[in-house]
Amino acid sequence: MGQLSKYQKWVFILPLIAVFIWSLNIAVTRYVADYISPASISFYRWFVAFIILTPFMLPKVWQQRALIRPLIGRLAVLSAFGMVLYQGLSYTAAHYTTATNMGIVNAFVPIFTIFISYLILKDKPNRFAIVGSLLSFAGLIYVMSQGQLSSLFAQGGHWGDAVMVIAVGFYAFYGVFLKKWQVQLPLMTSLYVQIGFALLYHVPFLLYLGLDAIDAENAMSVLYAGMFPSLIAPLLWMVAVQAIGPNRTSIFMNLMPVFTAVIASVWLAEQWTIYHSIGGIMILIGIILAQKKTKKVVQSQLETAN
Repeated sequence: MGQLSKYQKWVFILPLIAVFIWSLNIAVTRYVADYISPASISFYRWFVAFIILTPFMLPKVWQQRALIRPLIGRLAVLSAFGMVLYQGLSYTAAHYTTATNMGIVNAFVPIFTIFISYLILKDKPNRFAIVGSLLSFAGLIYVMSQGQLSSLFAQGGHWGDAVMVIAVGFYAFYGVFLKKWQVQLPLMTSLYVQIGFALLYHVPFLLYLGLDAIDAENAMSVLYAGMFPSLIAPLLWMVAVQAIGPNRTSIFMNLMPVFTAVIASVWLAEQWTIYHSIGGIMILIGIILAQKKTKKVVQSQLETAN
């Protein structure tokens, strides 16, 4: 406890940096959408990360092969949800929507997680989760309709937001399965194997769609995606979780829409409008409410801890 208090100030900076990196990656995703196909940027991202990790992780993976072998199926499923479906659809969504909207929709992960946990883990949501989810969903619809609910379906121009919603849903599945299976492997080993599967999953898409070349317009975006959001941010996040706990760390994720909106405004000249403010506040309040535990649950946890 003394050690935590000594380093507490700088430890809290780590999740802040991680969230900034992920927020910047959303803006990078929108920027590079004009210069490279979704399948190509998704493949390059994980290929760069795989190349960087291989000198360090391949010997360890070989040593731990007996532990990995029975978990191969689960790691393959996790890779499909978290690294292929989520990332691939996010890169696709970037062609049809703004980075600001992507950041707002991305904040919806906790809401999806609550209901997918109910379906798979039988974790019944409490009244705060239900009310918060409804409020967040209303805020999401308000943003997608650009403040004009009556014209939501008539406009037909919100496919990017809809695709991003589906992507976020797949990421929620990733988180729930991660919790359900509790894969007993070192985190970096698990990450490395999942990246390997992600590269294999891309092969059929690349054979059918082709692989775009890396050039001056997309090279920096590819390198950034492969290094910072794929490797550096998760490492910072894991250190923060170990130091200050998952509950405190997860609070910082609520800053992602804010960071993304600021970056998109400065770099991509996107406009933050009144419907972003109203819808964003509704979503944020809903998420905070949905993550609130009832007194009964908290009391039960305290009794268990004692």
